[in-house]
Amino acid sequence: MKSTEEKYIKRCIELAKNGLGTTYPNPLVGCVIVVNNEIIGEGWHQKAGEPHAEVNAINAVKDKSLLSKSTIYVNLEPCSHYGKTPPCCDLIIANNIPNIVIGTIDPFAKVSGNGIKKLLEAGKNVTVGILEEECNELNKRFFMYHKKKRPYIILKWAESLDGFIAPLSKEKSAPVWITNEFSRQLVHKWRSEEQAILVGTNTVLEDNPSLTTRDWTGNNPVRIVLDFNNRISKENHIFDNQAETLLISKNYININNNIATEIANYLYTKGIQSAIIEGGRQTLQTFIDESLWDEARIFKGNCTLNKGVQAPKILIKNVKKQQILNDELLIFFNHD
Repeated sequence: MKSTEEKYIKRCIELAKNGLGTTYPNPLVGCVIVVNNEIIGEGWHQKAGEPHAEVNAINAVKDKSLLSKSTIYVNLEPCSHYGKTPPCCDLIIANNIPNIVIGTIDPFAKVSGNGIKKLLEAGKNVTVGILEEECNELNKRFFMYHKKKRPYIILKWAESLDGFIAPLSKEKSAPVWITNEFSRQLVHKWRSEEQAILVGTNTVLEDNPSLTTRDWTGNNPVRIVLDFNNRISKENHIFDNQAETLLISKNYININNNIATEIANYLYTKGIQSAIIEGGRQTLQTFIDESLWDEARIFKGNCTLNKGVQAPKILIKNVKKQQILNDELLIFFNHD
């Protein structure tokens, strides 16, 4: 029985991943409806304000009479409150679905446990905790935001074989590419998956980046720029109309405290669930020094600079490696 439940929760996770980058501030949710070991409907949450996964799955069922003898599988506890859409619990109850299998409990205070309670009070058979670890990993951003009251933070940079992220000086305000075009495209894919991207003042002044997903199909992240001394010109690309830009000055945080913590706290108040920090060195090192990060994605390009701006220093043993042609990608995790 458990292997059957795991099979369908795995399918829920697969479906949910289709919404990565488009559901903020909502979680990633997939749903499967099964009768006699056959899927009769499935769906996922595609965008905030649009129908939830359970709604899409129920709507996909052609013969609604089958619902009264079905099992509905969902990777996250069905919602029990009115938000932008009605409660999914009410829909499940109204359609006389007798069995509900849930991957993990929703950490959001308005839902947490209340959806399960509502279903049980309606006389439903509820199973909770199937592939719970995988379901929590799927929504690591959502869980971090609601449990730790901060965004899920990803550090990213590219460094040369001799450990530099940029030359000491450049002739113009533009990036110096250390990695190949496939690595750069992957970075744009990552940007489409996160809610925000953050850089420091020097990165904007020296590289004049756009911080968009122009090499990948997907949403542009919110651009967050640190500008404590008001040095950035409105002529920079970050002020074009390609994406929302949020400027953090001394007016918003106390720069005499732990700056990374102050930034994370401020982003929480802005509803930012995840952020890629793309530089520069000082900004990245600040988050490393405060151990305020969850992943570090580091490219080792197949080139040498001989001298330049040294890459940040990170001391973590928990690492995954992969090759992207002649680039090496190292992914570090700041947990056991």
